[in-house]
Parts: sequence; structure tokens; C-alpha cells
Amino acid sequence: MTSSFVVHTIPGSPAARAVMAALVEKGASFRVAALTPGAHKVEPHLSRHPFAKMPVLEHGGFSLYETQAILRYLERVLPAPHLIPESPTEAARMDQIMGISDWYLFPGVSGVIGFHRIVAPRLMGLVPDEAAIAAAMPRAHVVFGELSRLLGTKAYLASSQLTLADLMVAPHMDFLAQTPEWAELSRDRRNLREWLGRMNDRNGMRATTWEAVAQLALTG
Repeated sequence: MTSSFVVHTIPGSPAARAVMAALVEKGASFRVAALTPGAHKVEPHLSRHPFAKMPVLEHGGFSLYETQAILRYLERVLPAPHLIPESPTEAARMDQIMGISDWYLFPGVSGVIGFHRIVAPRLMGLVPDEAAIAAAMPRAHVVFGELSRLLGTKAYLASSQLTLADLMVAPHMDFLAQTPEWAELSRDRRNLREWLGRMNDRNGMRATTWEAVAQLALTG
């Protein structure tokens, strides 16, 4: 059966994984419209996303980009299970952590360390830029330290239940867990390691690994 949700992305994108994990958590089917490396910078993708990023969600005749906007849209059209807390303080904490993901975790940490350790060698055949990775580590420690502090002893980042914040952050953290830098960054942050383990045990993460999404792209 053809899905009404289509996700345009290069397989492996952590931002797209957040969207697909939300769809899985909500029990919705979707189709992956795979982009090849570089295809996000040219037409027809530029007509979908003028800033040459991913993912783009299509739902019927509606097209939407920006991960936070997509996740909030899915919460509105697929309200169960709820992934935004009813508590104003927990919802505000969720919003804060989603902002941390967009402004600090992705551009300063995952987008540098993950890119040079995983994306550049795997997709582009490039040698990791060790200087760029080293320069990113102080910011990475700040981000990891703050996420660990905000998590505390809770099961999930913003609440005792899964929220959109977990779905945004987990793909980036799972990416970083595949790098040598993970050992240093997570060494004194046991709660983050345990949280990532809980996230990786969830259907949303298990069904949206790089390999799983690549297979979904092949099967359409």
C-alpha cells in the first residue's frame, strides 16, 4: 500500500532519522525518497528545500521542511501516542532541548565529528580532518554536560515519557557513539549512555538505522 508520508533524504541523515523515528513511534507507514550525495544541492530538491538541507516531508499535497516543524506537524496529524508533554514545564524543557539539538549539538558537534569520522570517509572517500575534530571537542563536552544535567535521573530527556526532544537528539548521539570520541564524551555521563541504550531499544530507532533506511529506499 502506498504511504501518504514521503521523506526526502540521503540515508544516514540524523535529522531525517528523527522524523522517521517519530513516524514509527506513531505507527504510521512512510516511503523514503532517497537522495544521492550532492543531490540535495541541485534541482529538483532545491524546489522542495531552498536551503539545500534535509529532510523534506510530503503528506498528500503538503510539503514541509525543518525537522522541528515536521515533528510538530506529525504530532498534530498523528496525535497518538502523544510526544509533547501536557505539563507546561516539561513541554518547555522539551522545546529547550530541541533548540540545543538544532543550535549546538548538530552544527558544533555531530555535524563536525560525525561528518569527519563517518560521512566523509563512508560517502566521500575523504580522510577525517583531525584538527576540525579536536576543535569541536570543547563544545562537545559542553553539550554533553548540559544534556546529562537536564536528563538527570529521568528515563527521558524532558519527561518520564518519550518526547520529541528524545527523537531529535538520539540520532545525533547514536551517530557520535560510532566514533572514537564517544568514549571520552560519555565517560562521566553514565545517564546519557543508559538513555541512549533505552532509545536504541525502541522501535523508532531500531527501524531507522542507516542500513534500514537504505533498504527502505530500495524497496520504495
